[in-house]
Amino acid sequence: MDTRTPRPSPFLPAAEAFRDGRDTPRQFLERCLEQYEGWESDVRAFVHVDLARARLASDASSQRWKSGRPLSRIDGMPIGVKDILETAHLPTEQGSSLFVGWQSVRDAATVSAVREAGAVVVGKTVTTEFAATEPGPTRNPWDTRRTPGGSSSGSAAAVALGIVTAALGTQVIGSIIRPASYCGCFGYKPSLGALNRGGSFDYLSQSCAGVLAATLEEAWVVAREISSRVGGDPGFPGLSGCIDAPSAKKPATVALLQTDGYASLSSEAKQLYQSITAMMKSRGVDVLTRANSADVDVAEQALRKAGSLSRAINAWESRWPLNTYAADMDAKGLSQAMRNRLEEAKSMTLEDYQTLLKERLEVRSVYAKLATHVDACLTMSAPGVAPLGLASTGDPAFAVPASLLGVPAVSLPLFYSEGLPLGLQLLGFQNKDEEAFGYAAYLAGR
Repeated sequence: MDTRTPRPSPFLPAAEAFRDGRDTPRQFLERCLEQYEGWESDVRAFVHVDLARARLASDASSQRWKSGRPLSRIDGMPIGVKDILETAHLPTEQGSSLFVGWQSVRDAATVSAVREAGAVVVGKTVTTEFAATEPGPTRNPWDTRRTPGGSSSGSAAAVALGIVTAALGTQVIGSIIRPASYCGCFGYKPSLGALNRGGSFDYLSQSCAGVLAATLEEAWVVAREISSRVGGDPGFPGLSGCIDAPSAKKPATVALLQTDGYASLSSEAKQLYQSITAMMKSRGVDVLTRANSADVDVAEQALRKAGSLSRAINAWESRWPLNTYAADMDAKGLSQAMRNRLEEAKSMTLEDYQTLLKERLEVRSVYAKLATHVDACLTMSAPGVAPLGLASTGDPAFAVPASLLGVPAVSLPLFYSEGLPLGLQLLGFQNKDEEAFGYAAYLAGR
């Protein structure tokens, strides 16, 4: 077990010294690359890097800051890109042996946006196979015997280690919230459709592009710099609000949700979960639970379907392209989990899928009613710390409700258990991301 402690590398505080030359983006990048050299062989957060190109981009950023003309607040920020997103100058392998070396020669919308904002793309971070079940080679930076979570595993590890300040991720089940919790960084899954997913191979109907970051402020600023340039998914309004991170705002009422994750809580995590109520009440915040609110109880019952509904919907939506991968490429290149998903999809009918969508809409409607008298909902980000072993990415039970609902979710690295990080998750309401961030900032400043 490695006894070194991961340390993120916040960029925005350092940028204060860029204008007068006390520091430069290039110097900041070199400090990050020292972390890369020291950790990468053990943690394996990246599948591809282009350090020469990153240094050139960092030099250009340094000149812009020196002349007083940075392109944005994230000009010069080192960023990782989940290897499910297309990049013009690096392969996009999707965590699959079928796509080793494959390159599209274009940037995904989110990647093009951060480049336009002057950010420095360091490389492609490891994803699970097709951003789903089969783990990649990344190890948890706090204990390399443990999983970093999935599917944005490399992104979370790279941020936690300070190799990059922020990394792009995606989530359809728990792929941002869970690795953020396990690795001890901030994770932000926006409202459904809030960030443009063009050029992402994580294209399922619940999937969102999001950000893992060293600080809560940087998670927001990176996301807003993206949406200001490429908007949201077609037909969606896109993430809006102030470019700077929203100010902390005390919630009047929160709902403490158990969801299916509660049954799997470790004993120490259960104590932390129960401490949330005392913490909120001591600050004069009303706390609703299924025990004292009929509306919360109804929402809890509806959310019991979150895992099974999400997996069934994902299976149908994965029929293509898995069917053509199996038929036109090499079926042996698919993991057993992907072959099982394809078989499940083949057993389903369009009518089955339509029924699932109707059920999802009903669950979303039930949850939305809470917004009339609840500011935000709280859960743990995961049932416990990252489990030992690398064959699984861990239990997503606490993360999947926000994915099913399409609402914003933020994982805050507020807790420790067994000497390892464990996140507190805040769930907001559809397209109210700015408000959710204000409440998250209040909790983060505890």
